[in-house]
Amino acid sequence: MKAVHFGAGNIGRGFVGLLLHNAGYEVVFADVADALIAQLAAADSYAVHEVGENPAVQTVDNFRALNSNTQEAELITEIATADIVTTAVGPHILKFVAPVIARGIAARGAGMAPLQVMACENAINATDILAREVASRPEAAGGALDGQAVFANTAVDRIVPNQEAGQGLDVTVESFYEWVIDRTAFAGSEPEIPGATFVDELAPYIERKLFTVNTGHASAAYLGFEAGIEKISDAMADQDVAEDVRAVLEETKQLLVAKHGFSNDEQEAYVQKILVRFTNPHLPDTVNRVGRAPLRKLSRNERFIGPAAELAERGVVPEALLGAISAALRFTDPADAEATELAGILASGSAADATARITGLEPDHPLFNAVSTLVEERQAEVATTSA
Repeated sequence: MKAVHFGAGNIGRGFVGLLLHNAGYEVVFADVADALIAQLAAADSYAVHEVGENPAVQTVDNFRALNSNTQEAELITEIATADIVTTAVGPHILKFVAPVIARGIAARGAGMAPLQVMACENAINATDILAREVASRPEAAGGALDGQAVFANTAVDRIVPNQEAGQGLDVTVESFYEWVIDRTAFAGSEPEIPGATFVDELAPYIERKLFTVNTGHASAAYLGFEAGIEKISDAMADQDVAEDVRAVLEETKQLLVAKHGFSNDEQEAYVQKILVRFTNPHLPDTVNRVGRAPLRKLSRNERFIGPAAELAERGVVPEALLGAISAALRFTDPADAEATELAGILASGSAADATARITGLEPDHPLFNAVSTLVEERQAEVATTSA
């Protein structure tokens, strides 16, 4: 069995690649990072160090590596003969990997089982995004690729922090992970991947993860940054930050229970598990790493505006989420392009215009005025500092 995985970074090696390896697949890593691909191509194995409640070290071998930029022909051949294609490249990069995936699907031989494609990204229904991009390619014209691939949405969860210098290909990850996959796409032929969970309805699990893990993690980052704290675990050790993060997750719990039918006790247990993960002192995670890309995190269907908007639509004022949004608006990092872009948006135009650009909310949405007020406050602070 063979899997082609796009994205040979820490998540690709330490999570998706590891589980595929453990399932018995030969893994072909594809990436555009020249040095990383060269290092993988020259290596026989690497180690995944799991830290947390159940620490362990796992060895990954039986892999190869290809450069997506310079070895496209070889990559197409690998996809054409693969069983699975997965990605961990970031949702905005899916459009760039779609062309070669489409060419690989088109090159598959007659009678082969459909290629099983799963985008393992921090985005709702990321595989649907990839499927649309593949379908837009010339190779898919006239339904030419119909029946040659199945696309299954997934929800993935594993904290993979910045790595210590000198680790090479080895990866440090938390011991907890979750990979939930939509079973219905496979029509009874889902792959056997120990550690993955197959479900008939994925949407509740996607939103539970996004509105608990991602919302909570980003809240800890922005509130910790505002408090002048460097590490996530230290931020969660701060009583004020921890209480604010807990309040945020109490609001998202209220939404998830009402919307998806999770029991209050079930969701509370999930929240408590997540809070323990954030306090893991063995993960050298920083507020700057977790807080990077604030524009994406503040966009309409993401971890803050998404649940806050739905609560507002239900007549609930999401006070804790608004506090986290306010902290996100104050996040600065010269090394992060989105933080710089956010500062530029805040520095130009009215509060209403900036709110619409940052959040995608319509002016008549019940959350709009509350967020616009936070934007206006931030603009006033910036103006005072610049004066």
